[in-house]
Amino acid sequence: MERLLIINPGSTSTKIAVYEDEKPLFVKNIEHKPEDLMKYNRVVDQFEFREKLIIEALEEENVPLKSITCIVSRGGLLPPIEAGAYEINEDMVWQLRNKPHHEHASNLGAIIAYSLKQKHPVPAYIYDGVTVDEMLPILRITGLPSMPRRAIGHNLNMRAAAIRYAKERGKKLDDCTLIVVHLGGGISVCVIHNGKIIDIINDGEGPFSPERTGWLPLHEVIELAFSGKYTKQSMMKLVKNQGGLYAHLGTVDVREVQKRIQEGDEHAKLIYEAMALNIAKNIGKEAPIVSGKVDAIILTGGIAHSKTFTDLIEKYVSFIAPVVVYPGENEMEALALGGLRVLRGEETAKTFKRVE
Repeated sequence: MERLLIINPGSTSTKIAVYEDEKPLFVKNIEHKPEDLMKYNRVVDQFEFREKLIIEALEEENVPLKSITCIVSRGGLLPPIEAGAYEINEDMVWQLRNKPHHEHASNLGAIIAYSLKQKHPVPAYIYDGVTVDEMLPILRITGLPSMPRRAIGHNLNMRAAAIRYAKERGKKLDDCTLIVVHLGGGISVCVIHNGKIIDIINDGEGPFSPERTGWLPLHEVIELAFSGKYTKQSMMKLVKNQGGLYAHLGTVDVREVQKRIQEGDEHAKLIYEAMALNIAKNIGKEAPIVSGKVDAIILTGGIAHSKTFTDLIEKYVSFIAPVVVYPGENEMEALALGGLRVLRGEETAKTFKRVE
């Protein structure tokens, strides 16, 4: 039996879990007080603080570190990588400390895992990191050579849903062509073909979501940015945290929107249906990449718990392919199952080399 420690750092908390093979022994969300995090100049400086809390949490659950046989962490913002597992090594830690793609709490995962690995030598991996980039060259092209499209999105949950779909049908992922949609605070749409994420529409260029604007009319964005009303920081906050359902309805809770609709709020109904149609339009944008030959459209993420919402999307896109719904984000399980596949020899972990 394998006992895996799963680490998933977020901006205000660190989620951990221990799995015994496929079964979760416990899942715990360690909340961090803002005043504790404000002591650190950079996100990566928090690693000893968060590592100590993880060790204490293991002790509270009567799971000693020495009983762990493998550590699997959420992948941080590395330079572009392939999907699957990477061994956590010195080069990866150096990259996340010195030259990450961006500063983000997820960068702490591999740093903490590597430190724990020094205390208790066991295999340590990241799996399906945020910066997985397998996009076809033709799909990177935009109207400005200096501004190619970037592959970044909810790779972990989307690829896990695709692997689940293939397994349930007795197929290999390489033999499936799927459009997968992550429905959460941000929304991503991807195409998985021949086992690779060959395109992804991220929440900066796709449908609006509970809190993000998604695509906006370019000329109007330029006018707004230079209006004198916004700084770069406040514009980024606007499109990332103050758009979508929040901008229209003052809430990011889809359940609240559904309640308003049931009470007869026609404006809430319009915005709710517009979000579903926006998602459907972006699913449609992905179908031509594979000449419309799609085995299934998979809807996953937290909002996929709402059958009312997924039924709306299905109404618009079922002509492309059957729709399959796997509700929930399932990140901890996805990391655990990825680590198990490596330990069982079903996958081979890749080696990361730092980029100076």
